[in-house]
Amino acid sequence: MRLSIDHRTTYQFTLPQGRVVQLLRMTPPNTHDQTVTDWHIAVDCDARVREHRDGFGNRTTMLYAQGPLERVEIEVTGEVVTTHSSGVLRGGFEPLPPRLYLRETPATAADAAIADFARAATGPGDLAGLHRLNAAIRDRFRLSRARPETGLTAIDAFARETATARDMAQLFVAAARALGVPARYVTGYCDLQQGHRPTPHGWADAWVDGIGWIAFDPTLGRSPEEHHVRVAVALDAAGSAPVAGSRLGEGREHLDVDVTVSAQE
Repeated sequence: MRLSIDHRTTYQFTLPQGRVVQLLRMTPPNTHDQTVTDWHIAVDCDARVREHRDGFGNRTTMLYAQGPLERVEIEVTGEVVTTHSSGVLRGGFEPLPPRLYLRETPATAADAAIADFARAATGPGDLAGLHRLNAAIRDRFRLSRARPETGLTAIDAFARETATARDMAQLFVAAARALGVPARYVTGYCDLQQGHRPTPHGWADAWVDGIGWIAFDPTLGRSPEEHHVRVAVALDAAGSAPVAGSRLGEGREHLDVDVTVSAQE
């Protein structure tokens, strides 16, 4: 499948900013099951850019813009060809051992309620059990179309009746780690999420011995396939956020994000 992506992020400031520095995790990698055929990052102001990889192996772009700046718009456009993989990640760049992804963060810590839910949902801790956990999280919540709430933890999200895609993915990560399974958060795009709030999508990977990393999308209750484009991974959503950075200046900022993902014939 060929997926076309248009991702626009716009910052507007109430007062001019002297300097803006942004870390962009907005470039998908090539793997055996996705090939980036075209990809561009454009900024509507004079800026210096440098490309790197972060500690998780994600492709990153550092953006440095000097002021005075009243707004900054970052536009990402491109096309990615994907294939069916049954959710198994093959051919990715993996600089870290799977066991590192057992590490909790404040956002993905599990309490007794999440651990009990994970054990009840999975039964035997095998691949089939992880699929049952994925489906159980989908069935547990009504999917929220709201923008994810900054700083909301898996423990806090578990107490609610609705959850965003980000919250469901972080819950899967927390629950899998509570079972002793390495798991990580994935940021990317999915054309099946059109009709929801136009933001990047989030799901999770879990490590299964003898197979490797397998993706699970709790919003769908199944493994991602050719409708998904993975971009970045980390211990939690904050670590793989598409845009993070700082600014030098007074006043407030307003963030607007618009994402369109469409399948091309």
